[in-house]
Amino acid sequence: MWNEKDDALQATFKFKDFTEAFAFMTEVAFLAEKEDHHPDWSNVWNTVHFKLNTHSAGGVVTEKDYKLAKSIDRVAGKYIK
Repeated sequence: MWNEKDDALQATFKFKDFTEAFAFMTEVAFLAEKEDHHPDWSNVWNTVHFKLNTHSAGGVVTEKDYKLAKSIDRVAGKYIK
């Protein structure tokens, strides 16, 4: 699901509707804050797109990005069956 492209881990998640996408984003926001790693993300109706890289490392992909991606996948698993 995640692809490394243009110095970022990227993934797109599709949900049943906007409410489900927003609930997912809310959970991810709390995780990102806890991990002190904040994604570049966008949401249009039921679709959420992520681009993860570590700004403090010069905008490249680091272990911090892989860790957050794994956390995001766990949250997505609650919504996407």
